[in-house]
Amino acid sequence: MRVITLNVEGIQQAAERGFFDWMVKQNADVVCLQNIQAREYQLDDALYHPEGYQAYFFEAFEDNFSGVALYCKQPPKAIMTGLGFEACDFNGRFIQADYEHVSIASMIIPSGLKDDAAQSAKFHYMEEFLNHLRKTLRKRRQFIFCGTWNIAHKTQDLSNWYVNQKNSGFLPEERQWLDMVFDEMGYIDAFREVNHADHQFTWWPPYNRAWALNEGARLDYQVTTAGLRKTIRKAQIFKGERFSNHAPVIIDYDLPK
Repeated sequence: MRVITLNVEGIQQAAERGFFDWMVKQNADVVCLQNIQAREYQLDDALYHPEGYQAYFFEAFEDNFSGVALYCKQPPKAIMTGLGFEACDFNGRFIQADYEHVSIASMIIPSGLKDDAAQSAKFHYMEEFLNHLRKTLRKRRQFIFCGTWNIAHKTQDLSNWYVNQKNSGFLPEERQWLDMVFDEMGYIDAFREVNHADHQFTWWPPYNRAWALNEGARLDYQVTTAGLRKTIRKAQIFKGERFSNHAPVIIDYDLPK
């Protein structure tokens, strides 16, 4: 099973840049998109419904704000939207497809870069989402959480990390939160399970030559429950084409399609 995740920063812009042509060529089983920034009624055109895929959207209540989507080759048994708290559901930040033995979610944790209030809201969201991760561990199935977590975990996951230690996305409290997710709760950073190289980034600042110089951060993850650890076969970040300031994360699992 091939799973792709990408923060498109506007699905219409990504489509204009050729994202869906590229997506179809990847032969992915599930594609998780974040920040679609569009209403579902705006996505009726065939361009947003490539042949061979079923599309599912969870839009934000506010225009041009967040929203997530799933593109699935095989129709799931069920689709779940939202997590039951306002910061998630009002802003369209979580959608999940349930299959026979695995659930795959497209999700986004908000950024705290704007100001102190945004960072405070991010911390609150992290606590709420942590509660969901705890509940997930009690379920008798496996899960893959795909999307923008907006935290660089280790120093190898951020260029110029030494000058970013007081910035949102690399704060000690945020990194410790991920330590809890991975070390204490036992979730798996699927990319790092098979790819240990440095300078593997998924986001670059939208200025200067950050993309060309590869000065960025790994903010986008596929996080799995422990039972999927041995199924992770290959992980890569695609930079051959640019659809947004984020890059697609592609992971192959030894799971039924």
